[in-house]
Amino acid sequence: MKTTTFKQMLAKKDFKPAAISLSQQELVNITPLQSEETLPLLIQPKFKDLNLQTWSQNNREFIETTLLKHGGILFRGFDINNQEDFEGFVKGICSELINYVEGATPRTKLSDKVYTSTEFPPEHSIAQHNELSYVITWPMKIWFCCIQPAATQGETPIADMRKVYQKIPVQIRERFIEKGWMLVRNFGDGFGLPWQRSFGTNDKTVLAEYCHNAQIDIEWKDENRLRTRQVRPAVAQHPITGEMIWFNHIVFWHVSSLLADFREKFLSEFTVDDLPYNTYYGDGSPIENSVIQEIQGIIDAETKVFPWHKGDILMLDNMLVSHGRKPFSGARKVLTAMGTPFTRSIGVSS
Repeated sequence: MKTTTFKQMLAKKDFKPAAISLSQQELVNITPLQSEETLPLLIQPKFKDLNLQTWSQNNREFIETTLLKHGGILFRGFDINNQEDFEGFVKGICSELINYVEGATPRTKLSDKVYTSTEFPPEHSIAQHNELSYVITWPMKIWFCCIQPAATQGETPIADMRKVYQKIPVQIRERFIEKGWMLVRNFGDGFGLPWQRSFGTNDKTVLAEYCHNAQIDIEWKDENRLRTRQVRPAVAQHPITGEMIWFNHIVFWHVSSLLADFREKFLSEFTVDDLPYNTYYGDGSPIENSVIQEIQGIIDAETKVFPWHKGDILMLDNMLVSHGRKPFSGARKVLTAMGTPFTRSIGVSS
């Protein structure tokens, strides 16, 4: 019997090799990072040379759907080594990145829309918060990329704010839904960012126009000392999923959340109204310390912590999931970018 060799088969004109099609499940491993936890979802390559930028561009719909379900995705084990790799990935899946405006902590702008994560002193932790929840246009997505993990700690804890909303006692939640919350900031007293850096302008006319459009009340205490007040809703409805979310900086900036030594120092030099930051009910009345403590306890119970690996990229839905930072020692380099702006009309209820 005559045998046809492989080369002879290839030589036949009617021979067509079968196309190989691999789905995202066949190219990557998709598992929870921690057992019995769905936040964050871990995505790792099955093949060493799988390019994250290419894979993500081919699977944007899958990433979007997965993000809305889980709130956070951790990409680990891909060949991400520097700022350019991170920026290429982010720009490949997000057409509209945004700048950091009304910022509260120092960070360095590395390129058009990529920043260092906060440069707040490493010996201090940063509480859970949704980025820029106090502005009227915030990023729906935020990314963090670990170029160099800290020697110790330096994690970026995260929390599902859907669950936080559900667990806050109804009477507390309803009070905030009715009244909203007020943020009071003071600039120019030697603490925090100067107003010029926070608002990205040295021009008081430009500042006044921005604040008018953002419904921020401004009060000049002298030539360069500024106080701002803004009232915002305490809860939000996700524009895509329709889920209700605890979405604010109420606990983050309340005077009772300051470390004891900081609080003592500030209150020895300033009145409560002159603190760098403080939060109130939307009508200006003080928020009880006991309320802040109860909300903080709920947030703490929902907070998930995991160590950074070099090259990790954490992608969060900035409404569904909050983030923070643990204190650390040694060099730590984590980059961040924000995108997909969403604007909400101002009002006490969402």
